[in-house]
Amino acid sequence: MRALGRAMPALVVLAAVVLGATGCTLTIGETDGEPADVPVATATASATTASTTTASATTPSSGPPSASTGASASPSPSATPSRAATPVPVRGPDQKLVVMTVSGGFAGVHREVTLRGDGTVLTRERAGPVVHRAGAARFKEVRLLLGDPALEDVPDLTMNMSARDMFQYTLRFNGRTIMTDRSSRLPALERLINALSRWLPAN
Repeated sequence: MRALGRAMPALVVLAAVVLGATGCTLTIGETDGEPADVPVATATASATTASTTTASATTPSSGPPSASTGASASPSPSATPSRAATPVPVRGPDQKLVVMTVSGGFAGVHREVTLRGDGTVLTRERAGPVVHRAGAARFKEVRLLLGDPALEDVPDLTMNMSARDMFQYTLRFNGRTIMTDRSSRLPALERLINALSRWLPAN
């Protein structure tokens, strides 16, 4: 028994060496309910793996977004007006949808364009009156321009009183009369003037 007692410490040391080599932990005595210690190397590897997993989850992908990502993204503000333009209604063939008069300039010109409800365009100038036929596309285009809500914000008079020899444009439509020399930037009115000016001669 004495020989066995003296050999026990050596056996304990040998068992600890063997268990340590296999990655296990030898616990001697009571643990008081506490779990066995985790090997340092294993704990460090686990922490490194968890850190790598977290970094992979939080790092954004360099590839294109998925379809679900694109669908959930908020749309960019739109540049179009909030109210879409609708063509002005035609009440009859003799209706004057718009009348534009161009006067002034260095030569003192006087021209007039009238768009009627039947799609005809009457132009008047020094050479005499001429009747044109507006195609369906151009007829609808001018009616859309006349129905542009932005025209409601155009003032009735925009003239540069200090300027000389400028053309003066007088437009009558929708119960309004607008006079301008095009010295101010009014995009909705400019589009309408340009569309009506196509029926006027170049010179």
